Amino acid sequence: MYTVYSYTSLFSDIYCTISLITTMDELLKFLSANFEKTNVHTRLLSTPEHYAYLKIAEGCDRSCSFCAIPLIRGKHVSRSIEDLIEETKILANKGVRELILISQDVTYYGVDLYGSKKITELVQKISEVEGIEWVRLNYLYPHQFPMDLLSVMAENPKVCEYIDIPFQHISTRILQSMKRASTKEETYNLIQTIREKVPNAALRTTLIVGYPGETEDEFEELKTFVNDIKFDRLGVFRYSPEEGTAAFELEDDVSDEVKQIRMDEIMEIQQDISLQKNQEKIGKKLHVLTDRFEGEYVVGRTMQDSPEVDNEVLILDENEDIKLGNFYTVEITEADVFDVIARVC
Repeated sequence: MYTVYSYTSLFSDIYCTISLITTMDELLKFLSANFEKTNVHTRLLSTPEHYAYLKIAEGCDRSCSFCAIPLIRGKHVSRSIEDLIEETKILANKGVRELILISQDVTYYGVDLYGSKKITELVQKISEVEGIEWVRLNYLYPHQFPMDLLSVMAENPKVCEYIDIPFQHISTRILQSMKRASTKEETYNLIQTIREKVPNAALRTTLIVGYPGETEDEFEELKTFVNDIKFDRLGVFRYSPEEGTAAFELEDDVSDEVKQIRMDEIMEIQQDISLQKNQEKIGKKLHVLTDRFEGEYVVGRTMQDSPEVDNEVLILDENEDIKLGNFYTVEITEADVFDVIARVC
């Protein structure tokens, strides 16, 4: 499953949400909750009951030239480990089995509170909460990646072997203009380290095409990168200038038509890679968590798939006894670009 993103529409949606919901009363009304009957310490779920997102921090201290999030959300502010563990226990008691840790920069967690990165410690403690069976991390920043996190991911069966890491580009010149603090060489070295330490990790990234000044040669460099790495999951943004960002001052000199062509070329490469990877799963047995019913199938996910953005496992419910929110071992029987079809073993 792939989504084409527009920064303009993304930030507009965020801004509209913030503008429309400004009080607790409005938020509770939006969630169809009764203020008098709702304990303010209770978490209301907008997801299926078996998984939930846990925001571990707000804001961002990065200065990426194309991104308006720091302007909208402000500086990075971590929640305390104690607070997050308390919420995790509440969620586990409600039946949540998969917890997805999110923030604008998950790897930076704890620096403001504790003086150093504490994401690995947080993940380990969350995994020890009874009832939580999968801990997934979204949005890991590549620069100064916390290597100890890889050890926990490789050794702790509850920590999903899933690395969502937005590289954005591979050209060193473009990365420098983006203020990403990484180079082409460092990017390749990091990916090599990840695959050495966590061989089964699914690697997901996002890329930007049509960034100001992106040449044909630099775009070819990006295509080579996608072909070389063979990401398990990949999404593409067409660059869109955001007022107030550093890149807004640059000439947006790549036409919309060229941006679209470049995006299509990247996705065509990735679709071939995805099909090949899915076909390689045929005949294999996988551990899946079931999310919803859809026609003749029960839709589930593996540890390598995050909800809504990644591939899905379509399980034939032949005996009509599969329950949502449960784990099953399935055998893959068919595969296409985005999903695989399976039967319960």
